[in-house]
Amino acid sequence: MAAIAAEAGISKPILYRHFGDKSGLYQALAERHTRKLIEGIRDEFSRGDPIRDRTRSTIDTYLATISKNLNLYRFLMHRASAEDTATHSAMSTMIRDVSRELAEVMIAEGEMADRTRAYVWGHAIVGMVQTAGDWWLDHSGDVPREAVVDGLVDLVLGGLPAAASEARGPQLSDDPRFPR
Repeated sequence: MAAIAAEAGISKPILYRHFGDKSGLYQALAERHTRKLIEGIRDEFSRGDPIRDRTRSTIDTYLATISKNLNLYRFLMHRASAEDTATHSAMSTMIRDVSRELAEVMIAEGEMADRTRAYVWGHAIVGMVQTAGDWWLDHSGDVPREAVVDGLVDLVLGGLPAAASEARGPQLSDDPRFPR
């Protein structure tokens, strides 16, 4: 907190008065920056373009955003969320919200009739993109962003639909944990 106050050119008491404590500062950072990230993703995926174009632009927007604020992203997703339960909860909520929105889009567009499967896939896709993004950040000097985007788009739109036609598991659509 002392280093942040010094960098901002204010005293520590002013910082504490505004944020309360370190957790309050983490939460404010998480809220501000995840809101921007979600708005960018939501804007791209809700466009009226074909699904391949929307998927591509959404994943590209995500990767571009996290690479622009690399240290902040790593801080919020890994360090702050590891040491602060409120920040961890905020980041987990953001991930769940994006996953749920993706599932609802798949259902609304008729891509998937089974609500449970849509929710599983929504969470799996978001986790896959997030993990691939973390890997890419460590290799971005060697791996172009568009190669990662293309690979993820091919997997999401090529590999997962093939799995859907082959796999027909139990229908849990009435499960109360998956809101309608």
